[in-house]
Amino acid sequence: MTAAPPGRTGRLAAVVTLTVLIAVTGFVAGRASAPSGVPARATGSVAGHAGHDVGGLSITQGGYTLVLLATPTAAGVPGELVFQITGPDGNPVTAYRRNHERELHLIVVARDFTGYRHLHPDRDPDGTWRVPLTLPASGAYRVFADFVPTGAAGGPGGVADPVTLGADLLLPGTYPARGPLPVDEATVLVDGYTVTLDGGLRPGQASQMLVWLGRDGSPVPDLEPYLGSYGHLVALRHGDLGYLHVHPAPATSASSVVAFAVQVPSAGTYQLFFEFQHQAVVHTAEFSLAAY
Repeated sequence: MTAAPPGRTGRLAAVVTLTVLIAVTGFVAGRASAPSGVPARATGSVAGHAGHDVGGLSITQGGYTLVLLATPTAAGVPGELVFQITGPDGNPVTAYRRNHERELHLIVVARDFTGYRHLHPDRDPDGTWRVPLTLPASGAYRVFADFVPTGAAGGPGGVADPVTLGADLLLPGTYPARGPLPVDEATVLVDGYTVTLDGGLRPGQASQMLVWLGRDGSPVPDLEPYLGSYGHLVALRHGDLGYLHVHPAPATSASSVVAFAVQVPSAGTYQLFFEFQHQAVVHTAEFSLAAY
């Protein structure tokens, strides 16, 4: 369902807050001359978190393996997802670096992109992870475990590289297939919020993107930190569900606009899930965007 983006007055007011972000990140945006209701394209560079290679294509990466021990057995019935991450020595991993305020981020989504969940399971001392999970419908799901073990090799600048593992979860039964997705739809309405995506994807390049948030015709200037950021963006590539987890450019204060730098490795269509928190509730807006 679509809705009109925030009006000119609200969007220009948000630019005042965005000016602070420009100073911090080197992000340059020419929005003051944008026609009413029409997002302007951003220019310049974003010092944000951009993914370079998709992850989650395999249950094993760098000696680490995702092992599903128990999964839900029927649609609509409360169940539990139980799993372990085994390390290069074959034993369950029991030590992790905290990454965006958690030891592990778990994404569960159907292969037609319905039922998206971003979960944070609990870990037993023996390295077994557990989280309650009720799946809405039968079908094929993908489980992504995004984490940084303490033994992970360092990346550029000595920063540890995250590991993303993926596994299939099959729930038996019949289910209706999701219809065609609206590609490049710029504005969606979710839980009463108008969420407008401004920007495009270019394979192999850091693409500058803004997400504008409105409610009842006015900007939402008081987003709350969620996992240490004012927004999160998960991108899944159509076809193989290659995974990218993107975090926004640093911001010192809340605003109705969140800036990202997103780099996808190949042409194709990507499903984007933007997560934000407002009034103590986390919401997720979904977009389909083509990279070419």
